[in-house]
Amino acid sequence: MRFLNYDDSYFDKCIEMFNENCPEYFAENEREDYIGFLDENPSGYFVGISEDAVVSAFGVISNSETLRTRLSWILVSPKCKGSGIGIEMMNYAIEASVKRGASAIDIAASHLSAPFFAKFGAEELSETQNGWGPGMHRVDMKIKL
Repeated sequence: MRFLNYDDSYFDKCIEMFNENCPEYFAENEREDYIGFLDENPSGYFVGISEDAVVSAFGVISNSETLRTRLSWILVSPKCKGSGIGIEMMNYAIEASVKRGASAIDIAASHLSAPFFAKFGAEELSETQNGWGPGMHRVDMKIKL
């Protein structure tokens, strides 16, 4: 697995992964937000490449004021779920956060993905019913580093 900085050449593959994960892990109304995020060519957003295919994408966004990082728009191709890619992504994100001197990682997950993050020590801070859209509850979490 290689992690590369996101650029415009990965846009279509990232949207394809989003669509493959919708509506199971993302609410339909989040698509436009994700497109807007990618259009900004965000610093700290990565794609995971395995066997020359884009199989994941995620952001490790730094906040110098709080000395924390935030995971954002975490996607794994459904074809690869259960293969360990999520674990590799999280290990990379934790390592990157430590290297940046972060004291914690903030995660805004769904009720479906929150158990995955809990395996890495993420604590639930709050839950908002339908926070991402109808039937998609938002769970705010934090990993202390």
